[in-house]
Amino acid sequence: MHVPDGLLPNIVCLSGYGLMGGLTWYSLCQIKRDKNSTENIPKASLLTAAFFVASLIHIPIPPTSVHLVLCGLMGAILGYYSFPAILIGLFFQAIMFQHGGLSTLGINSLIFGLPAIASHHFFTLGKQLTGENPVGRKILAFITGFSGTALAALLFSAIVAFNIPADLDSPVEKAAILAFLIAHLFLAAIEGAFMVMVISFLERVKPELLQGNG
Repeated sequence: MHVPDGLLPNIVCLSGYGLMGGLTWYSLCQIKRDKNSTENIPKASLLTAAFFVASLIHIPIPPTSVHLVLCGLMGAILGYYSFPAILIGLFFQAIMFQHGGLSTLGINSLIFGLPAIASHHFFTLGKQLTGENPVGRKILAFITGFSGTALAALLFSAIVAFNIPADLDSPVEKAAILAFLIAHLFLAAIEGAFMVMVISFLERVKPELLQGNG
C-alpha cells in the first residue's frame, strides 16, 4: 500500500510533505500536553517496530498479496503518538527495503497516519459509548481495525487513481486498483479480527495501555 518513487507528480509529493509537516507539528503539540509522555514513549517505540516489521509479513490473497497495516491498532493504543511513529517506520522501510519511497514519504505518511488518528478518535468515543460491555468492546475493536485499514486502502487508491500518468493504460490501471481494493477489504477483516484479540488481551493484562494518549 506504499506509493513508490516516480509515480506521483512533483507537486503532489511536495504537497504531501507540507501536510505531513503540519500533522507532525500538531501531533507533537498534542503529545507535549500528555502528562505521561515518559511512560508512553517506550510504548510508541515498541509499536513503531511492530509497524515496521508488519510490512514484511505478506498474506497471499489472489491475484496479489497484502501485508498487515495496523493503522487502527496504532491509533487506538497510541493516539497522536501514532503519526510520528508511522512516519519513522515508513522512513526506515523506504531506506532499508525500498518499500515506498523518499519522494513519496509525505504522501505515504498521510495514507497511514490519517486513518490512525481517525481510529484514535473513533475508538476513544466508542469506549465511552460501550462502557464495560465486553461484546460491545469486541465489536468496537473489530470496526476500528477494519476501518483503519479500509480507509488507508481508499486513500491510496484515490491518490493513485487521480494521478495515473497519461502514457499508461488507464482502464488496466483502474482494474488493478479495483483488485487492490477488494484484496484489502479481506485484509481489513483480518486486521479487525487481529485487533479484537490484541485489545481483549490488553484489557485483561495491561488495561492502562488503552488509556487515551494525546
